[in-house]
Amino acid sequence: MEKPAKKPSKAAIEAIFSTFAAAEAHPKTELNAPNSFCLLVAIVLSAQATDVSVNKATVALFKVADSPKKFLKLGEEGLKKYIKTIGLFNAKAKNVMALCARLMEAYDAQVPTTREALETLPGVGRKTANVWLNCALGLPTIGVDTHVFRVANRLGLCSTKNPLTTELALEKAIPTHWKQHAHHWLILHGRYVCKARAPECGRCSVRQWCAYPHKTA
Repeated sequence: MEKPAKKPSKAAIEAIFSTFAAAEAHPKTELNAPNSFCLLVAIVLSAQATDVSVNKATVALFKVADSPKKFLKLGEEGLKKYIKTIGLFNAKAKNVMALCARLMEAYDAQVPTTREALETLPGVGRKTANVWLNCALGLPTIGVDTHVFRVANRLGLCSTKNPLTTELALEKAIPTHWKQHAHHWLILHGRYVCKARAPECGRCSVRQWCAYPHKTA
C-alpha cells in the first residue's frame, strides 16, 4: 500500500473542496440512466468495469427494458446479450435478475430508499447503496471505490486500509456542506488527474495542499 500523506489542516481541507467546487459546482455520475431503477442497475454493472463500458452496453438495453418487470420479461439470457462486453457479465446478469425479482416481490417494483433495505438486494453492497442514494436522492452519502480510496489517502483526508474505514473517516474529515458532492469530486479527480500508476500532479488543482510523498514532477 502507498505511504499516506500527512493529515491536512481544517483550512486545507476546506480549500481542497472549495477548489473542486469552483471547477465543477454540481458534479454528476457519468453513468447514463433514464430513471432511478436503471441507475441502480448501471451502478451494479459498473463494479470492476468502467462507466464508459457500461454506458455503451446500456444505451440499447434501457431502450427495451427500463423497469424490473421488463427486465424479468427479457430474462437472464436476453440480458446477457446486451451486457456481454462488460466484465463479469454472467454473474452480473444473475444478480440483476435476482434484484428485479426481489424488487417485484418485496418493494412493489420500486427501489427502496434506505441503505439497509438497498443492501438486501442481490448485487447491492454498501458502496453501491451509497452511490445510488447520493445520485438518485441527493443524500450526502460517500461511496468508496478505488478512486475515492486512493485520492482520499493521498491527500491525507484519511489513512485507511479498506472501504468501510475510509467511508467512516471521510464522514468525519469532510465538512458537512461539502459532503453531498464529495465522493464525485474525489472520483473524478482520481479518474482523470490523480491516477493510480502515474498521477498527473503537474496539472493538479489541489497540489499545494497535498503532502503525498510520491508526487510526480
